Amino acid sequence: MKNNIVLIGFMGVGKGQIARKIASRTSYYAVDCDDLIESLVNIKIKKIFRDSGEEEFRKLEKRTARWLEKNVSETVISTGGGFVNVKNLHKIGSIVYLHADFDYIIQRIVSHPNAARKIKKRPLLKSVKDAEKLYAARLPLYKKVADVTVDVTGKSVDEIASEICSLYQLIEN
Repeated sequence: MKNNIVLIGFMGVGKGQIARKIASRTSYYAVDCDDLIESLVNIKIKKIFRDSGEEEFRKLEKRTARWLEKNVSETVISTGGGFVNVKNLHKIGSIVYLHADFDYIIQRIVSHPNAARKIKKRPLLKSVKDAEKLYAARLPLYKKVADVTVDVTGKSVDEIASEICSLYQLIEN
């Protein structure tokens, strides 16, 4: 297994922020799977969903997962909420599930200074009721594949990054 850390969890839990914070403190890089997909096809995620559908997006996730497995090391990888379904997940790195209750996640998103932009950016968050069903369906998957679970409720990005650095004995700059 490569010495990558793969952050999984529901949309809006803070995977990208936490990956960047860990990278800023260590010799690790941070990459975001959605950014990789957008750069691969030069199309925004919401446009992929709108024009080609979720199935096409999931194919791009699988392609991205294969690329990560073959080409990336010493990296903190923030994933999309559905990335948990890629088959080679454990070949990419150690899986850290960032957990929070659904209500906490929604509150975190809607109270963000750029809430409207964050909500618009997430095609699967069009309906809170549907998003809650999706959360319930994914929760057992996250728990099943995780090597480690970190509860992020009420913690700052700094605190979560410190916890993960400690768990993996990452040397901070």
